[in-house]
Amino acid sequence: QVRLVESGGDLVQAGGSLRLSCAASGSTFRTAPMGWYRQAPGKHRDMVAIITIDGNRNYADSVKGRFTISRDNAKNTIYLQMNSLKPEDTALYYCRMYETWGQGTQVTVSS
Repeated sequence: QVRLVESGGDLVQAGGSLRLSCAASGSTFRTAPMGWYRQAPGKHRDMVAIITIDGNRNYADSVKGRFTISRDNAKNTIYLQMNSLKPEDTALYYCRMYETWGQGTQVTVSS
């Protein structure tokens, strides 16, 4: 059974940076596309960034140029480097592999 555990969320000032991590258990990591999603209070859960097994990346327009998704297959981990953070980036950030979700990690950006 696949399990995803996110970490790295924090309170940060606008303009700051954070790096989120998502560690996956199970042998399917290397063959699975992975993604980061986020959900702000009262809003839908939206895609932030996706990375395929061969490293192709896709980003939401709102984070292009500021966020970078990467994966380390040796560590069964994906990362989300977030720079130039804005208050509107405040949300609970989730990691996803197919239909499996992590528990989320909170990112709060103060103005």
